[in-house]
Amino acid sequence: MQQLLYIEIPTTQVAAVKEWLQSEYQSPFGKKTLAEHGFILDRQNRSGAIAQLSVFIWTLQRTTYLKIFRWSEEIMDGEKEFLEHFTKAVRLAFPYEFKQPPALAPNQSIFEALETEYPLTVKFFQKFPNGEYDLNRVYWWEKRWRESVKNPETPKQVIFEESSEEANTTKQQLDYDIVYLGGALGAIHAAMMAKLGYRVCLVERIPFGRMNREWNISRAEFQNLIDFGLFTREEFELMITAEYVDGFNKFFDSNNPPNLKAKVLHTPTVLNIAIDTNRLLEICSKKLYQYGAVICDRTEFEKVVINPQSATIFAKNLETGAEVKISSRLVIDAMGSASAIAQQLNAGQAFDSVCPTVGAVLEGIDKEVWDSQYGDVLFSHGDISRGRQLIWELFPAEKNDLTVYLFHYHQVHPENPGSLLEMYEDFFTILPEYRRCDMEKLIWKKATFGYITGHYSLNENSKKCAFDRILAIGDAASLQSPLVFTGFGSLVRNLPRLATLLDTALKHDLLKADDLSQINAYQSNIAVTWLFSKGMMVPTGMHLPPERVNSMLNTFFGLLANEPQAISDRFIKDRLSWLMFNRLAIIAALQNPKLILWILEMAGTKDMLKWLSSYGAFTRSSLTNAILGGWLPKILRSCQNWLEPANPRLWLRLLSWSYAINYSVGKQDSAS
Repeated sequence: MQQLLYIEIPTTQVAAVKEWLQSEYQSPFGKKTLAEHGFILDRQNRSGAIAQLSVFIWTLQRTTYLKIFRWSEEIMDGEKEFLEHFTKAVRLAFPYEFKQPPALAPNQSIFEALETEYPLTVKFFQKFPNGEYDLNRVYWWEKRWRESVKNPETPKQVIFEESSEEANTTKQQLDYDIVYLGGALGAIHAAMMAKLGYRVCLVERIPFGRMNREWNISRAEFQNLIDFGLFTREEFELMITAEYVDGFNKFFDSNNPPNLKAKVLHTPTVLNIAIDTNRLLEICSKKLYQYGAVICDRTEFEKVVINPQSATIFAKNLETGAEVKISSRLVIDAMGSASAIAQQLNAGQAFDSVCPTVGAVLEGIDKEVWDSQYGDVLFSHGDISRGRQLIWELFPAEKNDLTVYLFHYHQVHPENPGSLLEMYEDFFTILPEYRRCDMEKLIWKKATFGYITGHYSLNENSKKCAFDRILAIGDAASLQSPLVFTGFGSLVRNLPRLATLLDTALKHDLLKADDLSQINAYQSNIAVTWLFSKGMMVPTGMHLPPERVNSMLNTFFGLLANEPQAISDRFIKDRLSWLMFNRLAIIAALQNPKLILWILEMAGTKDMLKWLSSYGAFTRSSLTNAILGGWLPKILRSCQNWLEPANPRLWLRLLSWSYAINYSVGKQDSAS
């Protein structure tokens, strides 16, 4: 017996595939005998021997898989031609389909609108507290995301400029120094700047403190915010809902060749602290009020008008319908993937990759199934499903709760932008496949979802994160980790330097785009690892061997499992050095010689050339760090007292560069 073909048929309708196999497909030769899950094909060879092929299907992860085995000792005459004929026929019969969300009729509830297409999503959202509100948010977010992806060349204009003559030339007292648009990551950043003495206003579309995301981090990473004085150790302990003793990383490898199977990678200090986002934002709100800041929630941003003296925000109060007008020196865009500002700044190309992420905080999975002392950091239980490699995360939460996520890495495409609704229907269907449970007995506490965006940045200037008097942070800037795809960890690691640089810019009114562009979280070591995440994204319309992504993941994580724990910790936390990267890359290529060809097939020549440019930048940054990192930042800081007042703009650039010498290659600042 020998396996000849393994493919995914991208449809949830396994019965339709079975019907097609048994009734509609006509083999170019041989006798077809129906079997329970497919058919048997017999053919008498020229030698007189009977050759036999078995074609069968099964379903997993809301998709259909098919294999063909040769049962006989004899190779069937025309076997290759049959496989080609069959593959072409099945691709024509079951092409990729990218569904659009149904329209919401006037006065129709979200449950009524979605029940036909997404029955399980409707069923289980009705069990969530605030389920109807949250499902409306899922729908709104998907519609907003689709609109931004569908017409990237013509993004909605929300930034307007006016000259000094058009603006009121009379010098007026501005309402605030900084207005933040977005209240999740924005709240942390805002609290830091309010603590430094700036007049801050935070504008949030939804009620402040209500998040559909949970955050995980390590103690060492959060220590940055404690050391910087934003939070106390006692406040941090209040935010912690759970701390697990070990995290697992394992990818499905049943269909992988022996050299691409991998053991479990243990990461006990990666994302092992579960943060209660409600408590975190509550503490942030207290700090904001303590420092005199103002929170305008239930207020939707509409546009911003920039002139040489100020920025004016125009928004609408969603409760009263009243127009809101706020003036400030600076606007911080923290609106994430829904940011119209980021889209306009980058001509509709603000994001080129995304993780559509869905999940829930729930209770009721038996302790025999999952011990809450442990977490799944990254886990897959099957191969490519409808053009996506689905990946699970599971983290202990408060008391007996668990936070479970399902996501996939995705290349942004107008016809296939990535769907939260499809992902939720997957989630509620296949959760029992992932961790054995009775869905009816689970207690559904909170829906967690979002589009976590990314951008492949060749250098610190390839993604535009600034405009005159506007600066993007977090997911709106999309300069986060290409592996865990979270802006929270990136912000926590970089907030001290970002706050210091922004403080310098504000003190000297250096708020032009060129000045604000010095304030970003770009790391050259992250840019080279973007190719790794590219290898987890199935290009739209491409049919890859179903096991391909898992094979690549097992290549990398398998070799990390054989390394000391500190190596995997540095890799996942964006602190990979040049020597470490090259050593791991060489080992991976030796273990899996096809790896480069696979990545080239998935990423394409253009992105490979981009990567070579990024690798060159990483090499230069590493060389600069090796020569200058240990001493130059300290010397530059010693010049601050005379250089900053003499030439503030030069000082801002030198300060930014001094940080980048170390941060760009994943090291902490040696001068701090």
